[in-house]
Amino acid sequence: MRKIIKNIYEVGAIDWDRRLFDKLIPTPDGTTYNAYLIKGSEKTALLDTVDPPKSDTLFNNLAKAGVEKIDYVISHHGEQDHSGCINEVLLIYPEAKVVTNPKCKAMLMDLLQTEEDKFITVEDDQTLSLGDKTLQFIYTPWVHWPETMSTYVQEDKILFSCDFFGSHLATSSLFVDDEGVVYEAAKRYYAEIMMPFRSNIKKNMERLAPFQIDMIAPSHGPLYDKPEFIVNAYKDWISDEVKNEVVIPYVSMHESTKLLVEYLVEALIERNVAVKQFNLASSDLGKLAMALVDAATIVIGTGTVLTGAHPKAAYAAVLVNALRPKTRFASIVGSYGWGGKMVEQIQQLLVNMKVEFIEPVVVKGVPKQEGFEAVDKLADQILTKHKQIGIA
Repeated sequence: MRKIIKNIYEVGAIDWDRRLFDKLIPTPDGTTYNAYLIKGSEKTALLDTVDPPKSDTLFNNLAKAGVEKIDYVISHHGEQDHSGCINEVLLIYPEAKVVTNPKCKAMLMDLLQTEEDKFITVEDDQTLSLGDKTLQFIYTPWVHWPETMSTYVQEDKILFSCDFFGSHLATSSLFVDDEGVVYEAAKRYYAEIMMPFRSNIKKNMERLAPFQIDMIAPSHGPLYDKPEFIVNAYKDWISDEVKNEVVIPYVSMHESTKLLVEYLVEALIERNVAVKQFNLASSDLGKLAMALVDAATIVIGTGTVLTGAHPKAAYAAVLVNALRPKTRFASIVGSYGWGGKMVEQIQQLLVNMKVEFIEPVVVKGVPKQEGFEAVDKLADQILTKHKQIGIA
């Protein structure tokens, strides 16, 4: 239990050892499950809970805070790392009511089987008084589920933003104390979780613009007592601006595709285009997602397996298609032994991407002189495209 300001506490848990979220998302730095306790002069509210394996930490913290009664459990988001202990809270504090929006109520009834009479539903902009503290509920959908909302404490100008502005970062620091470390973690979090909803985030940023926010308290990672740091980062990430960068995820079974990729990397560097290269056999896919936040171009490199793209390259294409970065151009390089349709397959896997495809380079076997010349032409085309949009 840690005091944020008078009568507002962080009562969640640090998970130092978590390395994968949803059996999918790398969390190399662990994470936190932030829950918050607000003691008003008349009522007490608990904002979210923790992932069920950390329930003991939550209840120990509530005991340390001397909580004898909880009147309201504010549920911002139905996912279980936030909501998973709600039923247990209701058992220990039977007078408590779950305050949430109608969509989240329906989800909690489905996911947790919470009884319907335990809920109070609130609409966008509705307020709830705790006595000397007023909670204002702000619908912030699609960051990153459709039911997500935030809570603004009017008297203290604190925004409890749920997953919005969060970071998977296990740290003993309550507030940001190393902006470089937090920026990296928050960008990874945005890339892995928020990037598909960039247009929705723009709308939510506009929704929050009228509020004076002195502190942002997310559901994961440290709190921002200088909120302009993370707000400005998000403005950059959700903008339509891309950088003079090319991301090249590739997989090569017998080094032929690797030769093409390495030649392309050198060719782009010679043309003053920044490059980020990822070997899909060993790379952290979270790092790949982060690189996609800003890059103007992606080039997928793959050999051919049974007439199609290598499964790891296909998986990378599926990932890129799901994350929907603001990337503007795409291409493919690779090799084959006796035939295949890997180019068509990769292009079909990128249907969500609003990109212009540049002529791919596909060679038979080990690349020869004409193959490397085609790679030089690809590098020239990438440079030309970047110049046309004013970034090179």
